Amino acid sequence: MHQINEIINLIAAILLFLGSVIALISSIGLIKFQDVFLRSHAATKSSTLAVLLTIVGVIVFFISKQGYFSVRLVLALVFINLTSPVGGHLISRAAYRTGAFMYRKKEGPRQADLLLSSKEHNTFEELKRRAKEREARRQHLYRKEHEDFDDR
Repeated sequence: MHQINEIINLIAAILLFLGSVIALISSIGLIKFQDVFLRSHAATKSSTLAVLLTIVGVIVFFISKQGYFSVRLVLALVFINLTSPVGGHLISRAAYRTGAFMYRKKEGPRQADLLLSSKEHNTFEELKRRAKEREARRQHLYRKEHEDFDDR
């Protein structure tokens, strides 16, 4: 029985360690990524997994060590896994609609470029104008796709 408890504690420790490592990777991604879309991806996807692993490790530890099952931890796990991706989606959607720049690769192999560099003016009016242009292109493509679909 003692060996089983030690194995369960080891599993809990491994889950906590993996959660910590993934949280570290997520924080590095927040610093290293170039635009708001990639950063929100790092902030939501990997940090949600980090919290999931950490809370599962804590639940396993409490069950094995104290024989205690915490409903609060399960609720925290559920709410964080529901709200974090939705929040990241809303942040990305707001950034897209306000005209935030997007990182993209050039057509050539292994070359990278930004659509808007830090030397260009990034005023609110410029962001708004680019967002309107992007929305007009999106609506044009949407109408074109649906006209082609209606012709069939």
